[in-house]
Amino acid sequence: MKKKSTIFIAGTLALSILLAGCQPDMGIETDNLKITKYKNVEIDQIEKPQEVTDEAVDMYIQSVRKGHAQPAAEGLDRAVQDGDAINVDFEGKVDGAAFEGGAAKDYPITVGAGGFIDGFVESMVGHKPGETYDWNGAFPEGYGNAELAGKDVVFTITINSIEEELPKLDDGFVKTVSDKSETVEQYKKEIKEQLEKENEDAYKSQLSEAVWQAVLDNSTVLEYPEEEVQESVDSMSEQYRSMIESQGVDFEAFLEQSGITEEQFKEQFQETGRNSVKQKMVLAAIAEKEKITLSDKEYAEQLEAIAAAYGFRDGESLAKEAEEDALREIALYNVVGEWLVERCIQVAK
Repeated sequence: MKKKSTIFIAGTLALSILLAGCQPDMGIETDNLKITKYKNVEIDQIEKPQEVTDEAVDMYIQSVRKGHAQPAAEGLDRAVQDGDAINVDFEGKVDGAAFEGGAAKDYPITVGAGGFIDGFVESMVGHKPGETYDWNGAFPEGYGNAELAGKDVVFTITINSIEEELPKLDDGFVKTVSDKSETVEQYKKEIKEQLEKENEDAYKSQLSEAVWQAVLDNSTVLEYPEEEVQESVDSMSEQYRSMIESQGVDFEAFLEQSGITEEQFKEQFQETGRNSVKQKMVLAAIAEKEKITLSDKEYAEQLEAIAAAYGFRDGESLAKEAEEDALREIALYNVVGEWLVERCIQVAK
């Protein structure tokens, strides 16, 4: 188990741990590596996270309610409510004529989920299964189909059935889906803060990737440690082989079907393996030059962050499943990355 976890982290590290940034013009040169510039690296400006709107919060909560929806009782005869998953028929006409894509039968819709012109789905609230009615609306001026943009439309809509009922958004529901909130008001605040953090994390990730890529572009490996490259290639190919076999496919049969040898199979990972080793070399060189090390406190904090990123309950749980050397390497990437980002220069496009 531990071996597989280490392979997983090492493979992911090669592909996604480009976490970092920039500062002064001095580079680094060793016997096997040359970095022309790693401080004050210029990157295209990354757009700051947008404000989380009440609508975004409501949509997220709607998706949570949808995840807890229950099948509606057969023959449910009440009126459609916001959040219901319903089945409908509809046909639209512009100037009395049907148009392409304007009709459907047995179409599933979740009220409140969006995706249609304003007012179309909302009009279904209050109507019961079996009812047919006309709704008069209009396509927006900027609608994708220029022939329909800005035009008035009449949809004939039939509510076939209510398929699922969403739980009522009240304090009782909140307590079942949140460990922090006890009221709807508190839950909305919690979700807003969660979405703000996700947006901020996405921004930092974009910034880090851009800066690391700039640093790597400024770096040239003069001589690769071939033994390390081969270890990386073996690790990734073993990970891929395990994935193939986990799907019930015999590896030898897979090679035969693909028309390649095991050696050719491993050859496919050479470039990725070299990139992985290059990243490690650049990381080590910058950390040594700038005397960046991990204190016990920093490592503990990073361990918690890595655990969250990989879906582990906490850092302790992650530490039981992965080799400490691999975890410390990821943690150092993060710390060096933050150091570089603080020193980079974002240039407006």
